[in-house]
Amino acid sequence: AEVIDNIGTVARSGTRRFLESLSGDARKDTALIGQFGVGFYSAFVVADKVTLCSRRAGVDAAAAVRWESTGTGEYSIDTFNQAERGTRVTLHLKPEEEEFLEPWRLRSLVAKFSDHIAFPIRMLKEGDGAPEWETVNHAAALWTRPKAELSDADYQGFYKHAAHAYDEPLAWTHNRVEGNQSYTSLLYLPTQAPFDMAFSGREERKGLKLYIRRVFIMDASEQLLPAYLRFVRGVVDSDDLPLNVSREILQENRMVQQIRSGLTKRTLDLLDGLATEQKEKFDTFFKAFGSVLKEGIVEDFGNRERIAKLLRYASTTSTGQNATVSLDDYIARMPEGQDTIWYVTADSYAAAAHSPQLEALKARGI
Repeated sequence: AEVIDNIGTVARSGTRRFLESLSGDARKDTALIGQFGVGFYSAFVVADKVTLCSRRAGVDAAAAVRWESTGTGEYSIDTFNQAERGTRVTLHLKPEEEEFLEPWRLRSLVAKFSDHIAFPIRMLKEGDGAPEWETVNHAAALWTRPKAELSDADYQGFYKHAAHAYDEPLAWTHNRVEGNQSYTSLLYLPTQAPFDMAFSGREERKGLKLYIRRVFIMDASEQLLPAYLRFVRGVVDSDDLPLNVSREILQENRMVQQIRSGLTKRTLDLLDGLATEQKEKFDTFFKAFGSVLKEGIVEDFGNRERIAKLLRYASTTSTGQNATVSLDDYIARMPEGQDTIWYVTADSYAAAAHSPQLEALKARGI
């Protein structure tokens, strides 16, 4: 009865009925997919037959159940003799899907999508020796652990693993949000910018990974953060987003918009903290990413005042071309009677530094 109730429902739905049942409403469709167990159902994407053999604890060996279906809406079920307890699912792959028989292919899929689920995934070790099982996923999600249990080394190691980076993270923020919706975020500021940061990657950005209950869904930087924060790396793990998310659904989902707003605030808070308390680190950040952050002035009207306070400029009172002076710094040192902020724009620092107008202002002590 349990197998019929929990597994037979999937086969009875059939591909056609399943798709017809989708309403287009993300919230309603989420409940439907949860009901039908789309994770198991997806086996028929690569298999033309699925066999499930199971014996529950406390049941005689002769009462084990074998369920089998081709995914066309019908299934067969019978009892057989199985000495060991537990469940085994066998996928009979379609001829064109035999790539999934390759161990390297399976390992790469596990590493990408299921590296952080709570349960270990094991595969037979390759080689000619005695059969030996090895765990191929981490079976743990660092971001789910309390911050008090994590050291700087833990955070730094995870950054290198998740971002495929060799540099140390400049700073990070780790937060858990609970309420109308629940999610965890772990956001990093890199130390170095990729060579193409300023000129590409605005539309298809990677670096912020979306998980739903520890299962990797997609790189979703463009949905979860504005373009001017595209340097952020890390993970967002939602308890409530629909399992059938697509990029289109993410763009229209109200919960995603709330997460996006929260992540933007967290990132700006992190930058505020660096600018106030760790000036050298902030100068390192601004040298790498300042040109990208400036885009926020025109793109994010609601946060433009916050962003403006984070911008830095070269000045006649600073040494060299490093941009280290904020607008607040400039205003604080304005001489009595000065009611104008003077600035010069140019194609390069050298061109600005040799501007005749700048020389005249220097002579006036501005």
